Amino acid sequence: MKVNMSIYRCTLGLFLMSSLFHMTQALAADPLLTSPSAGDTAQTHTDNQARGILVAVDQATLSSELAGRIVEMPFREGEAFKKGDILVRFDCSIYQAQLAASQAAARAAEAELSQNQQLAQLKSVGKHAVALSAAHLAQAQAESQVYQIQVNRCRITAPFDGQVVKRRTQTFESVAQGTPLLDVVNNRHLEINLLVSSRLLSALKPGLTFTFTPDETGKPLQASIARLGARIDESSQTIGLIGTLVNADASLMAGMSGTAQFPEAK
Repeated sequence: MKVNMSIYRCTLGLFLMSSLFHMTQALAADPLLTSPSAGDTAQTHTDNQARGILVAVDQATLSSELAGRIVEMPFREGEAFKKGDILVRFDCSIYQAQLAASQAAARAAEAELSQNQQLAQLKSVGKHAVALSAAHLAQAQAESQVYQIQVNRCRITAPFDGQVVKRRTQTFESVAQGTPLLDVVNNRHLEINLLVSSRLLSALKPGLTFTFTPDETGKPLQASIARLGARIDESSQTIGLIGTLVNADASLMAGMSGTAQFPEAK
């Protein structure tokens, strides 16, 4: 009997200790019963900071607008070019021959129209012959314009000042229409893409200045808000923000990431 009572008391003690432990855990997890901690204070402080990335305003993947063989690609990865420089040149002999033939056909149609107009004044041909000659000339001129466009597409020129990021093809390769050829970027015209907490929305207005420190340089840069995103992300409660650099910096490159620091709300 004494042994049974000892076992009973031991079991009761373990039960009471377990209950007390679970009650303590529940109280600790209840946000209404806990006071702000150091971690909460740190989170409030970092609400004025946001991570971002430098993005080039001018960047593109240049593709072939015709099928052909590449005969020249003068710029390699990392090399700089100026707006209007030839970046890719194709073998254009077939298109030039088609252009020459269409231009000759247009001249012949123009001569035919001129002759029929003179004959019409002499009542030697009717209005129908003149109209038909005019239609032939318009068709020949349209075909000539098409071949001129094809010839113009044999050379791809730089749309802006920049650098070659990647060559996707090489000289002497034959490519199909729409084939990506070059990735190009202008690192002298950059924007800052940020995701900021929606709680800062009332304080963030276009023109507000802030600092942005790239991880790669560690140098704080002065920037200003150019525009805000059009909607708040429901899951993360963040909104996109675009910033512009106050002063240009030749050491910056697209893709650099860093931290933006906004002024404390008053």
